[in-house]
Amino acid sequence: MIQSWRLDDSRQTLVLASQNGHLAEVVYWGPRLPDDEGLETLTMAHTLDVTGGMLDANPELSICPEATRTFSGQPGLVIRDALGRPYLPKFCFAHEEVSENGIVLTFADQAGTLTYRASFSIDQETHVIEASAEIESTRPMHLHWLAAPVFPAPQLSDAMIDFAGRWCGEFQMNRTPWSAGIRYRENRTGRTGHEHFPGLIVPCRGATNAIGHAYGFHYGWSGGHRMVAEELPDGRRQVQFGHATRIENEPATRFATATLYAVFSDDGLNGCAVAFQRHLRDRIVQFPDRARLRPVHYNCWEAVYFDHNLPELKEIASRAADLGAERFVLDDGWFGERDDDTRALSDWEVDPRKYPDGLTPLIDHVHDLGMTFGIWFEPEMINADSNVFRAHPDWALGGEDQILGRQQMALNMALPEVREFLFERIGQTLTDNDIDYIKWDHNRVLPMPDAAQTRGSYALLDRLRETFPEVEIESCASGGGRIDFGILRRTHRVWLSDSNDALERLKMQHNAALFLPMVVIGSHVGPRTCHTSGRMIDIRFRAWVAAQRHMGFEMDPRELTNEETGVLREVTNWWKANRKWLADADILRLDSSDPAVIAEQHLEQAGGQFVVFAGKAETSAQIAPRPLRLTRLSPDRHYRIELLNRADAPGLSRGDQAIKSSPLKLSGAYLMSHGLTLPWSFPETMWVVKGTLL
Repeated sequence: MIQSWRLDDSRQTLVLASQNGHLAEVVYWGPRLPDDEGLETLTMAHTLDVTGGMLDANPELSICPEATRTFSGQPGLVIRDALGRPYLPKFCFAHEEVSENGIVLTFADQAGTLTYRASFSIDQETHVIEASAEIESTRPMHLHWLAAPVFPAPQLSDAMIDFAGRWCGEFQMNRTPWSAGIRYRENRTGRTGHEHFPGLIVPCRGATNAIGHAYGFHYGWSGGHRMVAEELPDGRRQVQFGHATRIENEPATRFATATLYAVFSDDGLNGCAVAFQRHLRDRIVQFPDRARLRPVHYNCWEAVYFDHNLPELKEIASRAADLGAERFVLDDGWFGERDDDTRALSDWEVDPRKYPDGLTPLIDHVHDLGMTFGIWFEPEMINADSNVFRAHPDWALGGEDQILGRQQMALNMALPEVREFLFERIGQTLTDNDIDYIKWDHNRVLPMPDAAQTRGSYALLDRLRETFPEVEIESCASGGGRIDFGILRRTHRVWLSDSNDALERLKMQHNAALFLPMVVIGSHVGPRTCHTSGRMIDIRFRAWVAAQRHMGFEMDPRELTNEETGVLREVTNWWKANRKWLADADILRLDSSDPAVIAEQHLEQAGGQFVVFAGKAETSAQIAPRPLRLTRLSPDRHYRIELLNRADAPGLSRGDQAIKSSPLKLSGAYLMSHGLTLPWSFPETMWVVKGTLL
């Protein structure tokens, strides 16, 4: 007996099938199938032959592979009873719930102890499939591992792309060839982590940014994840995502995964990227006012650090506003006796030494300049040298002899009294002051992974959002240490990295665009000499790299020369004039024929205009620039092509290229097949090209 189900959008079909009442498996996922496709026949066609040395039939590669079905690969569930004994369920079909764009399948353990439920839904506009799984038990159980519904990986794929990183070096792409066995990634730091972003791209052979088939995955959970990409001896491949193993520290009768976001693309990696960008922006992030333009951001951290002085901060705010800033964020150092990073975390009361009249004089000054006011918190952390720790040492998570991080410990967010305390202190600050923005930091990994910690943080964020719905929240965790769709369901912006080095940012932003849209990625113009790399970078490059995302400044504006001030003001004004359409534009990674050039095309959803950012990361191997092919244009239409910053051409750019003197009229076919030839440039510079459909 075969039962089958399908989900479709305009470009993809997902087919699930169950044979003989067993757990369903994905028997097809790829380009849209005809409406009259025979799913029973398709399921039978999916069956593999057997040969010598094999079992008499192949165990199903189901949505939760079962060890009890003689499946020899990684199982989708590892669970133990209250005494710690392995429990091996055998699930059989119980019932279905089918809607227009969703399926919920329920399977019951033959012994009557466990119930497994898998949910799938497909978004007709963004093309993202959301999948999740849950287990219910008639008695408390210990969970070791539960995978979100398991997807097959394509056979016509030679390698997979996942993401690693470090502090000030996030979103580094790894390409790993498929081979027998598993690619195993696990983040056990207790937060999403610089080291292991919970995403995977599986391109099929020949796929590039702009062409070919590709499959994308993202696990939307902020507490550490596990990824298994396995090739079985018979050649089949599976992709599993779930919470990190062994992070449910208490027995329970219900466990659930976070949402696994999955997408098939028929136009390269960009198809995955655009789907994730749109889904995050339009379905997940809940902006207080979606129509509000993203304000130009100013953060005072790299200007003053802990040395808060009201007259100095007022002067800095005035200069930031003159440059075009529309939001001023007061960073770490405003509370308790916080003079460095060794003390006062959790003492969330205004420091009367630095602010004898409270924050009101600074906030009033910022408002008088036409800016809104934001403030820094690190709610989930505590210093031993703090009043709160001295009163409640039992609130700290982990042992007394734990290794500290940035001289701090984590608060136990699973404790209701901790969440209540934090809600009261943060809420009082927001009630007493006109604050519309929180930079929410998380500057150390946890002493031990614990899912209850993440759920507690989520609960606090949810309560604050409900009570203060107009306040936006930025997720920062030593920079990009907590970026995922789970945290972004509760926040509105991420700090991609603590590095303000424009060259490093160029690369990180480019890779992060596989998952994140412009509106949530903060990108700031840093100091002339970067504080984290020591590199000195020209203001033009710093400004244009910041203008690729949600633009801001994070330096002492008093260091700027008159020329630098003029450049920064000009780029900021350009960003303001274009930010409305850029907010909804698709960020498309371009296939650069020159490895030294990192380029992307921001295309208006309606297709009427675009901007190309072509950053020169290093010296090219050849002398003259190679043409840069654009993408997703109308081949039979013409575009007005204008080099916006042609005045930045250096003296060594001596040719008489037409693009350096006037706009060009070029067809979409030419721009996509031959490409746009830009002027020569030095490394660490950016060409910016505006295209308008004629």
